[in-house]
Amino acid sequence: MPLPILRFAPSPTGYLHVGGARTALFNYLLARKLGGKFLLRIEDTDRERSTPQAVQAIFDGLRWLALDWDGEPLFQSTRLKEHQDLVQQLLSRGFAYRCFCDPEKLKASGDSFGYPGTCRDLSESQVQENLRTGLPFAVRFRTPEGETIFHDGVHGEIRTNNRDISDFILLRRDGTPVYQVAVVADDVHMGITHIIRGDDHITNTPKQILIYQALDFSVPQFAHVPLILGPDKKRLSKRHGATSVTEYRDRGILPEAMRNFLALLGWNPGGDREIMTLDELIQAFSVEAINPSGAVFDEAKLDWMNGQYIMRLSDEQIWAGIKPHLAEWCRREAISLPTDDLGLKLAALFRERLRRFSEAPEKSDYFLRDPVTMDEKGKKKHWKAQTSEHLTRLAATFRDLSLWSKEALERTVDQVASEIGVNRAELIHPLRLALTGKTATPGIFEIIEILGRDATLRRLAPFITN
Repeated sequence: MPLPILRFAPSPTGYLHVGGARTALFNYLLARKLGGKFLLRIEDTDRERSTPQAVQAIFDGLRWLALDWDGEPLFQSTRLKEHQDLVQQLLSRGFAYRCFCDPEKLKASGDSFGYPGTCRDLSESQVQENLRTGLPFAVRFRTPEGETIFHDGVHGEIRTNNRDISDFILLRRDGTPVYQVAVVADDVHMGITHIIRGDDHITNTPKQILIYQALDFSVPQFAHVPLILGPDKKRLSKRHGATSVTEYRDRGILPEAMRNFLALLGWNPGGDREIMTLDELIQAFSVEAINPSGAVFDEAKLDWMNGQYIMRLSDEQIWAGIKPHLAEWCRREAISLPTDDLGLKLAALFRERLRRFSEAPEKSDYFLRDPVTMDEKGKKKHWKAQTSEHLTRLAATFRDLSLWSKEALERTVDQVASEIGVNRAELIHPLRLALTGKTATPGIFEIIEILGRDATLRRLAPFITN
């Protein structure tokens, strides 16, 4: 058996879309499971739309996801001669012919089936005469009678009546090969044995198989995965929000979470497992377990999964993740970035509450500046006539507290509540509002411990009665 070789072949006309990233991931997982190779081909023959920036975006996205390819990337644009040579082989074997028809006249004829075969049976003398007079031509594939049948790893057997495949162009009038030619030539050159790609390529597959068969090439195993859908069940696009993997990186999604999430978009490992390492994904992956129906991209699920991965990080790793987002926020707000000591405390405090690193500024802003802006609805609900008096009592007790720890602070609040005859909640809610401006935060005693005595008393000062 030949060594299994798979590939990811994106066009560098933009960012690495999450759909493309999932296709790359599926190819990578199968290659690693089979002990084969995972190759990268950049299909950059569209010179007008292909850019170095887009190529770099593809590299960056794959590297961020840790989908390391084997060997050097192949750039399709470097193989024009080999693509043209393949067309010449088809011509010499009689599986292709020159078409001298004017494309504009063909378009104007409005034939709904496709090319009517006008030049299919030209005699050799007619062809040579047209060539002698310099008549421009394209090259078309001579589609045979019968059926083209292949087994799709996701959809099962797919049969196409060759009558439904018009004699398609192989070489344009300007001498450039079409997509079908370049793909087959490059896949043969790279030794590709398995191809996992999007459903939108299913209609290309019979044409490519015909080329393989005409030249006695081994036909790869094909698997076409369904497209990723937005919440409206339409193809995921910019109108649904972010679709680039690097956009999610910049929003604070971890690569492990993104990879795990993409793997489960349309593939089920069996059982109720959801959080899986890369090695576990490799061991469990199979093409047969891919669902032929489209998978919906659920950002809430991605956020949940990312939160699960954040909880597994050390304080140092979480601080490293949130620090760039806090730095940018602090720059805009013209305030100082927290010290590493405070940053590590914030990391520990928000470990179980962060879904993305980019949420850190919103969740921790009250640590970074005062006075805080108080939530008006919370104030109406929790601020009572005696609240200032209660906060005055608390402030005095805090001022004299010998040990500043969350345990000592909690005992102090319980003691004051008991002395003045109120439920501790009547102290905690207004205390939280005064110190953070919010009604929902992590534990208030952890917050007070991190704020420290000076900041706590400073923030309580406006609410204290003399």
